[in-house]
Amino acid sequence: MGVSRGGFSSRMGFILAAAGSAVGLGNIWGFPTQTASNGGAAFVLVYLVLAFCLAYPAFMAELLIGRYGQANAVSSMQKMSRTLWQKRFAFIVGFGGIICAALILSFYGIIAGWMMSYAIEPVMRLANMDNAGKWLIEQSLSRNLLFTSLFMLLTIFIIRRGVEQGIEKWSKRLMPMLIGLLILLIIYVFTLEGSREGFKAYLNPDISRVFEPDLLISALGQAFFSLSLGTSVMVIYGSYISKKENLVSLGAQVTLIDVSIAFLAGLLIIPAMYVAQAQGVAIFADDGSLISGPNLVFDVLPTLFNGMGLVGLFVAFGFFVLMSIAALTSSISMLEGPVSFVVERHNVKREKATVLIGCFILLLSAIIILNFELLFGLVISASTVYGQPLIAMLCCVFVGWIWQRSEVLAEIKEGNNEVENSLFWKIWPWYTKFVCPSAIGLVFWHSL
Repeated sequence: MGVSRGGFSSRMGFILAAAGSAVGLGNIWGFPTQTASNGGAAFVLVYLVLAFCLAYPAFMAELLIGRYGQANAVSSMQKMSRTLWQKRFAFIVGFGGIICAALILSFYGIIAGWMMSYAIEPVMRLANMDNAGKWLIEQSLSRNLLFTSLFMLLTIFIIRRGVEQGIEKWSKRLMPMLIGLLILLIIYVFTLEGSREGFKAYLNPDISRVFEPDLLISALGQAFFSLSLGTSVMVIYGSYISKKENLVSLGAQVTLIDVSIAFLAGLLIIPAMYVAQAQGVAIFADDGSLISGPNLVFDVLPTLFNGMGLVGLFVAFGFFVLMSIAALTSSISMLEGPVSFVVERHNVKREKATVLIGCFILLLSAIIILNFELLFGLVISASTVYGQPLIAMLCCVFVGWIWQRSEVLAEIKEGNNEVENSLFWKIWPWYTKFVCPSAIGLVFWHSL
């Protein structure tokens, strides 16, 4: 008996869900500091060009695979295959993306749990529950297990409801909240002493650095991986898109939203860091680079919030709620890939599959927490440094070299009958066949 798949009920539903998947913690804590450390607006300019010229074509490849196959990543890629070796290759690539998504979610859930606990801490302080607040921001086994479990339960709750009532419904709620909170925090930070220097560091271009190899590689890597490429996420999301929709414009809109939110995040994070510096907080590492990643979010910014007095509690709450939402919109997409595979390949009901897969990933998270020093960095490297770029590159190879060009064109023409005569069709197949795999391979080699 077949399984009812469901799908996105509206164009906006897909756009917000896909943008929510793409907009994650890396956009908010990684992109801004990369920008400030790599020539300011010069990096932003290069990032925008590469996002649309290189990442967008690869993004389109994954969406096309999904909509053509109308199934999970493995089944969709095998539908494109004709020979036995192609089907085996399709299984390796599709299942590899699913495994990659599960591994990313296993450590992502831990970090998201930290965000949730930091969001609750200001509430505890307002309620004069200082001991509880202190526990919430200290590294402990009990805190990590509790909040990782709570975050995974939220993710499971959304995914078990399906595409329209789960992913789409909650993306429509969470994404406007995320954008609204981001804008409010930007406006507030702009009023603080030191923020002007931050805006200058972020927006003043150092044109002399535009063609530096390290800047180009950093911008290219940020552009590729901010769109959730190489995790099967966009393949499965593509499979839920109506055949009536114009994929070329849909993909462009998602890319535009993703880069816009990354840019907005820079307008918050970099000025906030310079406000912290004006208050005596160190924002540069020993090597002269801006502090980024977890150290920025859990050390520098909380120190800034603590120096704001009572208003700092509300700012801290808003910021960590923002980060929790960004994590949740990404996590639901990462869980959907493995769940759709189990539902469709093994004919398991969605509710049961979601709970089973969600609990299995939670078990992986618990193992990482219990062996944190050994496994945390290892899992991050295995999934994001090696797995994600490799799978993204193989997806481009699959579309460019294995999928018949006539079938690719027929799929793109669904909802966009004039595309054959467009600039997109004149450039995109060549890009996907040669440029995208080479560019992703370059990022992969540079990261080793």
